[in-house]
Amino acid sequence: MNKTVCLDFGNTRLKAAIFYESELKEIVVLEDVIHDLKTIIDIHNPTTSILSSVINHPPEVETLLQSHTAFHQLSNQSKLPFTIPVGKPETMGADRLAIAAAAVYLFPNTNNLAIGLGTCITFNFIDRFQQFLGGSISPGLEMRMKALHQFTAKLPLVKAHWNVPLIGYDTATNIQSGVVLGMAKEIDGIVEMYQTRYSNFNVLLTGGDTPFFEPHLKSEIFADPHLLFKGLYAISQVNNDQ
Repeated sequence: MNKTVCLDFGNTRLKAAIFYESELKEIVVLEDVIHDLKTIIDIHNPTTSILSSVINHPPEVETLLQSHTAFHQLSNQSKLPFTIPVGKPETMGADRLAIAAAAVYLFPNTNNLAIGLGTCITFNFIDRFQQFLGGSISPGLEMRMKALHQFTAKLPLVKAHWNVPLIGYDTATNIQSGVVLGMAKEIDGIVEMYQTRYSNFNVLLTGGDTPFFEPHLKSEIFADPHLLFKGLYAISQVNNDQ
């Protein structure tokens, strides 16, 4: 049985997803990255691995994976199910490549707008000709919450919640309403701008913050918090010749 470890090293968290064939079995947050990876290898004995990293990760990660698996690090040089006809494809983040790959894998030959909700909000547009045209980046949920706390004298650091009032009744709910509902309307607004240009396309929503916004969006969306990992798995199979 082919077992694959897909690694997503983001600005906020380092995570690993374990696939048995194409079935997602487990997602692990890596606290001690080398120790935790060794544990995953001992338990699951993976045959292939792929890394999507937007940080300066320890080089021991690649050494460990190369010694135990058929390893691939995602980049714009990887075999991808789309082309990147933008000015500098080498600047496209690995996480965005994985989300785009998942969109093309799930909805081929159609226009797709894949929205990633993590440290940042990324809008990633892939047209029906399998061209990743780019999109946009803006601050994510936690970044906005921290900014309100760090750049003011008295505003507290507030945790997000999906069930927020339109009219906040104290400082915390005012912040929650402003950030969560504000971001929801930002997402709806960007989707509407795409609709003026492309009459028919899928909207895909993914990332750890998806549950906070899904109830507040008016757009018809395909929501999957693990879309990035599914894209990594599909890319891994192509680049490791499975």
